[in-house]
Amino acid sequence: MSELANQLVIAEREEVVRGIRQLLASPLITERGAPEPFDLIRRRREPIAKWFDYYCGWTLTVEPRLGYARLIKVRPAVDPTRPARRLRSGRAPFDRRRYVLLCVVAAELFAAPVTTIGLLANRVLAATSVDTALVSFDTASRAERMAFVDVLRLLESFGVLEAIDGSVDAYVESSSAKVLYRIDTTLLLRLLAAPVGPSQLAVPIEEVPLRVDQLLAQLSRERRYGLAPGRHADNSAVSDVQRNLWLRHSIFRRLIDDPVLYFDELSAEERAYLASPTGRRLMRSASEQGGFLLEERAEGVLLVDPDGLATDSRFPDDASNAKVAALLLLDTMPGPTTVEQLRAATAELLERFPRWARKYRGDDGVRELTDDAIATLSMFGLVRRTGTGLVVPLPAAGRYRVGSVRTSDDRDVS
Repeated sequence: MSELANQLVIAEREEVVRGIRQLLASPLITERGAPEPFDLIRRRREPIAKWFDYYCGWTLTVEPRLGYARLIKVRPAVDPTRPARRLRSGRAPFDRRRYVLLCVVAAELFAAPVTTIGLLANRVLAATSVDTALVSFDTASRAERMAFVDVLRLLESFGVLEAIDGSVDAYVESSSAKVLYRIDTTLLLRLLAAPVGPSQLAVPIEEVPLRVDQLLAQLSRERRYGLAPGRHADNSAVSDVQRNLWLRHSIFRRLIDDPVLYFDELSAEERAYLASPTGRRLMRSASEQGGFLLEERAEGVLLVDPDGLATDSRFPDDASNAKVAALLLLDTMPGPTTVEQLRAATAELLERFPRWARKYRGDDGVRELTDDAIATLSMFGLVRRTGTGLVVPLPAAGRYRVGSVRTSDDRDVS
């Protein structure tokens, strides 16, 4: 093979690797929002789609004419660490009210390809007023308008809404604000990543709160794995091919999507598959083809992206006070630690660095910063909270030991 051909092969491999990691960080990429990543994925969509399908069983849809690439990431487990977030400085997670408004707004957007923020608000008001299970939307309330704006900004970030004229933030101050929207209903339909549509379940509304886990399992059921995904060992109707396919996909979905994969969180069948020659070979092949570094430990495995492209959140990272506090609190946890002990350590940090974390200087700042730090550590698989109120460091926490701390003026304060 000529030197030029070698260079082309290497360039293609690097682009495939980059496309895989960008889709892991952002499963929905639009041409308008990210033209360069979208163009790369458009050009290399076949090998990228093949990688996701083989290792994870996830479908990649690329629509060049419509200008979007969507990775359908299906996982039956509920993951509270990845909520929708308000696109404001604090990036607070969506609360129940915002999720309700998101669902209602999404349903009402199919009415017309173009709308105004006032017309849309009126439609949401009408829809919530006639549904006895919902609290009526109150356009006179500033808190309600802010929640409504958070929903619209999220949909704007997805490319579903495009503000042709006006600014959505103006609606927070006044319900008479004027914003004209163009709606991409095709992209809106692609937001839901569920093999089974919610409308197909036909469950009475009063039964939903009592059957949430069951309904989520039904929504995420994938027929190609047989009748009982995740329980194949007890299901004689499932073939060996379906069982092995489920084992491969269930393991690699967690390995690729989670910060760390601990062996004690796997079933006996999954551990056996991963420890087999086939499982270990596929794990190394997936990491190499995806451009990851594979770390294998006695307690588990994790994939490390040396370029930090494959995640929407990094750790360690000084971008937020909670992440800095989380890193520093790890050194105060040689073993199981109470929340009260962590709050005392947080108070010491705030006293030690008086110009840091001004957001948490209020009366309840110590508690809030401690809770945010613990949530950060839990999200990255570094600690686990027990039912008795203890915070237990996990093996991966050993990767992040602080040797010294430097302030912004570069003085060593270790």
